[in-house]
Amino acid sequence: MKRLVILGGGESGAGAAKLGKKLGYEVFLSDKGKLADKYKRMLEELGVEYEEGQHSEERIFTADLVVKSPGIPDKLPMIVGLREKGIEVISEIEFAGRHTDAKMYCITGSNGKTTTTLLLYHILEKAGYDVGLAGNVGNSLAAQVADDLHRVYVVELSSFQLDGMFQFRCDTAILTNITPDHLDRYDYKFENYANSKFRILNNMRKEDLFIYGYDCEVVRERVERGDVVPEAVGFTYTDCVGVNAYMDGNTVVARWGNREFRIAKQEITIQGRHNVYNAMAAILAALKAGVSDEDLRKGLTTFPQVEHRLETVDVVNGVTYINDSKATNVDSAWYALDSMHAPVVWIAGGTDKGNDYSALFDLVKEKVKLLICMGVDNKKLIESFSPICEVVDTHSLDETMEVAYRRAEKGDVVLLSPCCASFDLFKNYENRGEMFKEKVKSLK
Repeated sequence: MKRLVILGGGESGAGAAKLGKKLGYEVFLSDKGKLADKYKRMLEELGVEYEEGQHSEERIFTADLVVKSPGIPDKLPMIVGLREKGIEVISEIEFAGRHTDAKMYCITGSNGKTTTTLLLYHILEKAGYDVGLAGNVGNSLAAQVADDLHRVYVVELSSFQLDGMFQFRCDTAILTNITPDHLDRYDYKFENYANSKFRILNNMRKEDLFIYGYDCEVVRERVERGDVVPEAVGFTYTDCVGVNAYMDGNTVVARWGNREFRIAKQEITIQGRHNVYNAMAAILAALKAGVSDEDLRKGLTTFPQVEHRLETVDVVNGVTYINDSKATNVDSAWYALDSMHAPVVWIAGGTDKGNDYSALFDLVKEKVKLLICMGVDNKKLIESFSPICEVVDTHSLDETMEVAYRRAEKGDVVLLSPCCASFDLFKNYENRGEMFKEKVKSLK
């Protein structure tokens, strides 16, 4: 019996364990941290041996195949050692992909990938497709392949997941954009990070479809080099009719094959320039999937707000509170600020990932009346923005909300768009967003 070792016991790890058992592997799961109770119960029900709080290398190195969590860096000595011994180390998505022939609609990019993923899934589901949601959102792809198999999957892929994918092939791939992010995992070299994102094209065929953000210079230049195998179609916010999706005044136009689809941008439930991009990408993918105009329109006009992404929480004393906790990099924060049409009390801060904040200076000058820096160490933010707007230094959510409540006036927006990772004060961006929403609800 072949031995499968799984490193990391979160959603992807537990899902890989389920699929491994179904395929007849001897499965062992190891997590350096503490396993959540629901995953412990799942592993026990499956009869999977596991450990937490350590990695026992003598047991791990007996593997025939290793599936590792995307959060574990490739440079970790244990991962390097496994590969040196010729033991294959792959991602959960790669593992799942080897055991299904379902169609894969995959989305990556520095920004917009979650919204695009959820929107495309919503459109396909409303159109009656047998579709599953997986990757960074939804349930583990491996778990679904094991016991809830669909004919189509919409999969959000991070660069970390793509790094562990080798044979996997997308039928339709979307690359929204590439801006500096996670550079600490890529030797602080933007090119390495960009290369990782372009791995989504691996193994694609001529008959497949690659949808890309034409307005992102980094992506467009690579596509224009001409070494992309599948059909490449771009989307733009301009009126450039040579691109497959573009703006005609206030109308979104998308063309693929012999079809053209039009919708007024104000009819789409999610607003802002960044969401026009997301909608264009999803529309092009849906056209490839054969979704009718009627079903496309129904999906675009019924899609709910995405949690933690420009999510309106409440209006308190005439002040609108917006949760954009998922904005963990400069580009996401740029789109958030760009979509604001009222004076902004901006809450930013957290773990800096090598950010260059200069791209935000003009927008901050135009829109922000007060920046509240929330984090353990806000020195870089304070130095960057003090010459541009008033800055207040805080070190907890309670302190931040107290300042925001006191300083925001009727008609203002309090925008949590942190521009940084959450790990200094919170478990993750979801935890940060949830706590922010709780505090807003308690203001009434």
